[in-house]
Amino acid sequence: MSLNIGNDDHVRGSVTAPVTVLVYGDYECPYTRALELVIGQLRRRDGDSFRYVYRYFPLREIHPHAEMAAEAAEAVSALAGPDAFWRMHDALFADQYDLEPQDLERQATAAGADGRAYRKAMAARQFAARVERDVQSGTANGVEGTPSIFINDERYHGRRDEGSLREAIASYT
Repeated sequence: MSLNIGNDDHVRGSVTAPVTVLVYGDYECPYTRALELVIGQLRRRDGDSFRYVYRYFPLREIHPHAEMAAEAAEAVSALAGPDAFWRMHDALFADQYDLEPQDLERQATAAGADGRAYRKAMAARQFAARVERDVQSGTANGVEGTPSIFINDERYHGRRDEGSLREAIASYT
């Protein structure tokens, strides 16, 4: 299986890093949020050893705000650039229980998106297909829940604590 990292994937870290950690996540999922905190710790300490890729996998049946939050993150990326995406991404997890439309707009403008352009894009659901593409990719790769972790195209089923993930990443270098 190949996860085919593309130009429109959201990537933190060097493209030449020896290891790629790809996560399918949900902005409303507390387990994805917990993993994001661990990934942040790993990036601060071992950031050069891996690149991090985030893909959307909103669990629509149990997280009613996750899909719109993913569309909002994608809108920010398109309107204000990749750095703004990561500011929005981090804000969504930091304020995980504030995912109503007005919260998303506030976070989007704080991340750098123009409010009027953001509202227009969201009203048109301009980025729904982009989010759906990630969902379809996840489904094709056997993802059923979040977070789902892949390290260098292999599904990781181990523990999600810092030490276990560091060890798993190191095993690929």
